[in-house]
Amino acid sequence: MDTSRTAGDTRRKGLLRYRTAILLGCSALFAFAPASLRAQDDEAAKAADDATVLETITVEGTAGDDDAKSIVATKTTSAGKIAADILDTPASVSVITAKEIQQRGAQSVEEVLDYTAGVTTDFYGSDDRFDYFKIRGFDAYAYRDGLTLGNPFGGIREEPYAFERVEVLKGANSTVFGVSNPGGSVNYTTKRPKSERFGEVYATGGSFGHAEAGFDVGDNITDDDTLSFRLTGKLQNAEKEYDYSRDDETFVMGGLTWRPSNDTSLTVVYDYLDKDGVPGGGGHPVGYDLDRSLFLGEPDYNYDTAERNTVSVMFDHAFGSGLTFNSNARYSSSDTGFGYAYVYEPVDNGDTIADRYFFGNDSSARNFVFDSRLQYDTSFGAMDSQTLVGVEYGNRTGDSDLYWVAAPGIDWTNPVYTGAPTFGAPYSSKKTKQTTTAIYGQQNLTFNDKLIVNLGLRNDWLDLREDNKLNGSTSKGNFSETTARVGLTYKLTKELAAFANYAQSVAPPAIGVEPERGEQYEIGLKYRPEAFPALFSVSVYDLTKSNITRTNPNTNQPETIGKVGVRGVDLEAKAELTDSISLTAAYSYLMSDIVENGTAGNEGNEMSFVPNHAASLWLNYELEGDGMRGDMTFGLGARYQGSYYFDDANTKSTTGSVVFDAAFSYEIRENTTLQVNVNNVFDEKHVAYGGFGADWYNPGRTVFATLRQTW
Repeated sequence: MDTSRTAGDTRRKGLLRYRTAILLGCSALFAFAPASLRAQDDEAAKAADDATVLETITVEGTAGDDDAKSIVATKTTSAGKIAADILDTPASVSVITAKEIQQRGAQSVEEVLDYTAGVTTDFYGSDDRFDYFKIRGFDAYAYRDGLTLGNPFGGIREEPYAFERVEVLKGANSTVFGVSNPGGSVNYTTKRPKSERFGEVYATGGSFGHAEAGFDVGDNITDDDTLSFRLTGKLQNAEKEYDYSRDDETFVMGGLTWRPSNDTSLTVVYDYLDKDGVPGGGGHPVGYDLDRSLFLGEPDYNYDTAERNTVSVMFDHAFGSGLTFNSNARYSSSDTGFGYAYVYEPVDNGDTIADRYFFGNDSSARNFVFDSRLQYDTSFGAMDSQTLVGVEYGNRTGDSDLYWVAAPGIDWTNPVYTGAPTFGAPYSSKKTKQTTTAIYGQQNLTFNDKLIVNLGLRNDWLDLREDNKLNGSTSKGNFSETTARVGLTYKLTKELAAFANYAQSVAPPAIGVEPERGEQYEIGLKYRPEAFPALFSVSVYDLTKSNITRTNPNTNQPETIGKVGVRGVDLEAKAELTDSISLTAAYSYLMSDIVENGTAGNEGNEMSFVPNHAASLWLNYELEGDGMRGDMTFGLGARYQGSYYFDDANTKSTTGSVVFDAAFSYEIRENTTLQVNVNNVFDEKHVAYGGFGADWYNPGRTVFATLRQTW
């Protein structure tokens, strides 16, 4: 492991970044070239002799919604591989559109999810290595265009600007996406080319030397709309709120869509993501109220890098007579690594010297996954039918080396840094391979446009292999897991629907133990008024997860030790009440319970990092211009998170907190706006994680200003 990496060394890709910047600029200029515009006609499905065939529905990226112009989505694909109206879907689904992401100025996935019912974020404070979020009390797996990305804890922090929308499916869902946890999942929808000319360029500056520029442009290449392109990019040079930090990024994505006919579409997207940051501030001694800017890590050993190349292919074809074929595939290769010193001072020794440790990781991964499915839509009298069968295959290989050693202590009243460590061999060095093959089916039946029945069944075959590169040993595991889902929706009126579901999940197992399994029971109501764009929902659920796996410290081997459960209520509203007023509101009540916990005890306690209450509200008000003055928009948000325990023993906890956010935008002229976003307006400060040797504070106040030109 290279232990001499410094802030300067991690900028190793400088020449590549300059080339990328030139590409971004040229692409933005190219977007202004004129092109013909032509709307794409929809073709009705042909009628079969013995059945009435439903009209073919083509889903392209945003499931039929204009995510750039509304915060209220009406369609989803996350509750099933079949595109469906959210009102008809027997599950809790939240959609954060591109417009909402832009309104709130979300800079990270955690910020995108902050105002979503059932979702908790930022429970590790200023530990900035990964995207941290839970759904209904459980770590949530992430997916992109329905294809797995994996557990964000240990993964790459995603770039929100790459996505048209972010869909949150709550509850067990392995029949949809495969291996996952029972709390839910997050599905990112990639920006794809459109059959029209559009675009934007922007520049952002703000707190901690933040400088950012980006663009998102697209147009037709041919006059007949058969070939379209889209180019998206972002270049960022920034720091974080603590000393010796950086938060640099290069992101570029290009896509082509070919439509040889109204029935066929092929999209290819390539994206490159390069992040050059730091893992965090190193933590602060327990029980002290210190400045967020205080850095107690080690400047000469302080890096968090990620470089990833991804190619995605999406193919759709309608054969006619209600039969369609859809297929997605993605290949990605990534190289990641981090190294830092962190505070570990579990006992106040009466001095001002904090104990520390060095910790580092170097990893690489190669991942190929594809999903192909056939769907047949028809109707028989008063019954509409949608039948889907599919197959999925995934192959992931990875290498990971971990390094850990004691570091010199540091005086937090007068930090004197000691330099990078000298490691011997890593304490863990592994090569892993996971191959997943799955077949699945889904049946949707709609009776008299009132009662909707959803049935899903899936089987996953998992082949696991782990090579210990230190001792030469190999471990293998083979699993076959079946999961099912049953959902019912009854439309009381055209605007009001009641739903219920039972769903199962299965999480990827550790070799030598049984997979972790989950199940959910849920009932709820959804209301979508016809008078204005809005969706209101309430749901009550009961989740359990069994075969909880932990590593036994005596044997250093994984073992299943218990069962946990979460019961709760989610309420959520997204509404554009008038042309001037819109809101997003959410409330969640969660009661977690450790049912079994092996020799560790803790039965009857609450699960760690699961607050009993969480609530949020974002209001947007637009003041129309009067000729002399342009349109102005005012946004104000508040996020409440109740206290939660840091450990399953329930010995240490954080306090409840309220954080306020704000936004303001002004239309300087047509299609040109100046937007200001402030997160944590009053700089509220609390310990988000801590008590075991270090405290990690929640993020402080940030102010960003963005100048944006659209067309």
